[in-house]
Amino acid sequence: MPKLKTHRGAAKRFKVTGSGKIKRGSGYKSHLLTGKSAKRTRRLRTASLVSDADYHTIKRLIPYL
Repeated sequence: MPKLKTHRGAAKRFKVTGSGKIKRGSGYKSHLLTGKSAKRTRRLRTASLVSDADYHTIKRLIPYL
């Protein structure tokens, strides 16, 4: 069985926690920020976990992280 290649785009966007869950950042924070409230942009800074539905897809993209 050959080694698997890591999807480099995914490797920059996701991190694996100590317990094996996958952490992701929020979207909607790159531009057009003047129309968004300060409370909303602060909330977008915080990371969250990948949903159970997407977990196996993301795990396949980052096999060695």
